[in-house]
Amino acid sequence: MLSDAKIRSLKPRKKAYKVSDDRGLYLLVNPNGSCWWRFKSYFDGKERGISLEIYPDVPLKYAREQREDARKFVARDIDPSVERRTKRIALENSFKLIAEEWRAMQSKKLAAITMTKARWILNSFVYPRLGSRPIAEITAPELLTVLRPNESRGMNETAHRALQRCSQIFRYAIATGRATRDITSDLRGALAPVVVESRAAITEPHKIGALLRSIAGYVGHPTTAIALKLSPLVFVRPSEIPAAEWTEIDLHAAEWRIPAERMKMRERHIVPLSTQAFALLRELRGISRKSKYVFPSLQNRDRPMSVNTVNAALRRLGYARDEMTAHGFRAMACTCLNELGWHPDLIELQLAHAERNKVRAAYNRAERLADRRKMMQAWGTIWMGCGPAKARPPRSKPRHLHRVPRRKVISFARISREKTKKCRMEPFPRWSYSDIGTNADMLRSRPYGIGVNR
Repeated sequence: MLSDAKIRSLKPRKKAYKVSDDRGLYLLVNPNGSCWWRFKSYFDGKERGISLEIYPDVPLKYAREQREDARKFVARDIDPSVERRTKRIALENSFKLIAEEWRAMQSKKLAAITMTKARWILNSFVYPRLGSRPIAEITAPELLTVLRPNESRGMNETAHRALQRCSQIFRYAIATGRATRDITSDLRGALAPVVVESRAAITEPHKIGALLRSIAGYVGHPTTAIALKLSPLVFVRPSEIPAAEWTEIDLHAAEWRIPAERMKMRERHIVPLSTQAFALLRELRGISRKSKYVFPSLQNRDRPMSVNTVNAALRRLGYARDEMTAHGFRAMACTCLNELGWHPDLIELQLAHAERNKVRAAYNRAERLADRRKMMQAWGTIWMGCGPAKARPPRSKPRHLHRVPRRKVISFARISREKTKKCRMEPFPRWSYSDIGTNADMLRSRPYGIGVNR
């Protein structure tokens, strides 16, 4: 029998030679000095040999354990070499291996945050139970057993997301010849439905006024305060403000150009900056000039602000999650601008929404920046109350057909104690901002506001 001392004393020769241990285990010493463990057995009257890896990576004790495992297969009339080959193929076709291939391929075109969520779902809920299983052997009941615990904890959306990712992975396995069918189709209707709720947003005029005054009185870090004030002015997605970089801001053209890789729809988006948004960025420039990010983290200036910062600021102002969110500024702007008579196409372009009509999306690539710039300036003027809005929404109909009720618009900052200064007319089809507030003493002390004098 072999020992570690005897193995270390073995010298290479001109030809490879064998040194036996026991029960079919031997060490093959090659002329280059490498030593390979091998196991010899007889199956169906023929000699079979399998490799047990190289010494000293596999020590003598572990080689003997592998030999005993192989002898058990022989005792059950199973060829050890075929069993090892089957396991190796199963490992190459495991669910986790194929899922990682799919994720690497999808990462080239999907947003980083989307891939991060996909990795979290797979690592947390799918891999622990199915990661090592051959994908072709996974059954629908087995997958349902993996998803049920999320459903029992009230995480219905997470369960549906996990099912969606698994379906994509199965379809990828079918395309690459490692599975024959998508078993997730058998689970249609097996999970509890997800109750879709729109993100909380304030759209009532009197509540907008209260929110406006709360934002103006926010006490906190200047970077957070400016992010909170800028959010309704640009109404981009909450993830796009914290990651903004100064290289994206063109102060000369008064534009914020968000690159395609940071956009949900993977298309570059231009945000015309109103004079009010421009002033906030100029103020912020003196605070975060040493960072490449417009809104750097308070702990590390080389990292962007957290995506949840604006939401946290709203919570500090007393707005619960079901009352107002950072994403709600988009719904607020969309609702108000539609009520003010702006063309829906302009609003959808500024919200960076994809065109639902695929044919129109293929041919109509107009950005209408000039009209959007007027709309953003009018919205900034109304929201911040820094003066009368001088930009009219472009008419979508001829003048004689464009009949819209008209009411006078003023800003909170221009309300005086004795009488209200008259300003130009602006269309308000169905509602007005008159309920936002009329206390002149309070409003004169607030630099931001919107209002309408009927």
